[in-house]
Amino acid sequence: MTVASAGDDDARRQDAHDAEAQDAAAEVATRVLAQAPRLGRVRLVCIDGPAGSGKTSFAARLAERLAADAVRVGTVHLDDLYEGWSGLEGTLWQRVTAQVLEPLRAGMPGRYQRYDWVAGAFADWVDVPVPDVLVLEGCGAARRAAAPDAVLMVWVEAPAELRLARGLERDGEAMRDEWTSWTMSEAAHFDRERTRVRADVRLDAYGRMTP
Repeated sequence: MTVASAGDDDARRQDAHDAEAQDAAAEVATRVLAQAPRLGRVRLVCIDGPAGSGKTSFAARLAERLAADAVRVGTVHLDDLYEGWSGLEGTLWQRVTAQVLEPLRAGMPGRYQRYDWVAGAFADWVDVPVPDVLVLEGCGAARRAAAPDAVLMVWVEAPAELRLARGLERDGEAMRDEWTSWTMSEAAHFDRERTRVRADVRLDAYGRMTP
């Protein structure tokens, strides 16, 4: 096989992956809109899974799909709310609830304080207008405490080596120890919360549906 034909095969595989991922986003969007809102007039979708699994990519794809149907979509990334590398637990969910979920439940805009990972402190405030659908994305998004308000919980997973490679590509080799510590914390969290088992939809590393 020539280099050119190998490249063509890779491109075809990527196109097929992309098409399946788009189909998955469309199906999830349909399922979300078929449900009655539970968070006031907002439909809450929680996208969870280990770091580096592809949650952020799927959240963007889902938001794009919903917006194409004239649905008002808001997205909140828990990366902006963790208090650093040890922030998966602690006060995270209390802040998510107080700053985002409860105001939206009351029909009011949310407003959360964004964590600055470089400065190591909370910084500016980010407004969350009242949407039709709120996509809450990040490790810990689909914990049990979110279940009463969520119309759909999505689990995204990927092989550990791929997740680490993605993480180090984004954050740099210097963050390897932090990534290792985080993976242990998230594994304990997911085991305790039984997140994968409770999910309504499961996706692979490329946003495709899995059993």
